[in-house]
Amino acid sequence: MKKLIILIIVLTGTFVSNAQDQYAKGMEKAFQLWGNQKILDASNLFERIAMAEPDNWLPHYYVAQINTLISFGEKDKEKLTQQLEKAKEFLDLAKAISPDNPELLVQEALINTAWISFDGATYGMTLSGKNVQLYQQAMALAPENPRVIFSKAEWDMGSARYFGKDTTPYCKDVEKALELFATFKSEIPFYPKWGKERAERVLASCKG
Repeated sequence: MKKLIILIIVLTGTFVSNAQDQYAKGMEKAFQLWGNQKILDASNLFERIAMAEPDNWLPHYYVAQINTLISFGEKDKEKLTQQLEKAKEFLDLAKAISPDNPELLVQEALINTAWISFDGATYGMTLSGKNVQLYQQAMALAPENPRVIFSKAEWDMGSARYFGKDTTPYCKDVEKALELFATFKSEIPFYPKWGKERAERVLASCKG
């Protein structure tokens, strides 16, 4: 009986290890595709990983992120709607897995920003207030997360520009985010790391 229990433990451990290896290889491949500008292939692979990993918010998050990023600058409303609806669908799945996650709140705000960027007159009134709330929530949950601080600062700058106000007060927030990018770490494999390079560009324009 003891030998049987040990065998079950060993086999279970091997199965878990193999599943983790498969997940890691799949995620690395998806990032590689993304890095090589094979955006659709990367999104489809993240989607397949998400279906195989129903308790892991990260592959769902990356499906949402890719579909949001490719929507900025998109002029075709049908294509934009398809992409942003997919982004929201996978974001909602991620939020069900990981509630009160500041990275997901930032991602939701970015989906809203893509809609506003496409048609500010139609979507600005309803979604701007939601974004203010999302960034406040994210700041309350993770005041030392550089992506939260930077994304909120960039949103505040955009709002200030829209209303013809000075954006300088928010440059200090970008500086703070950059300081935190240097030290912020997560033990979770494939945890979001984006933002540093963009923050550097924004800070350079502050000083320019």
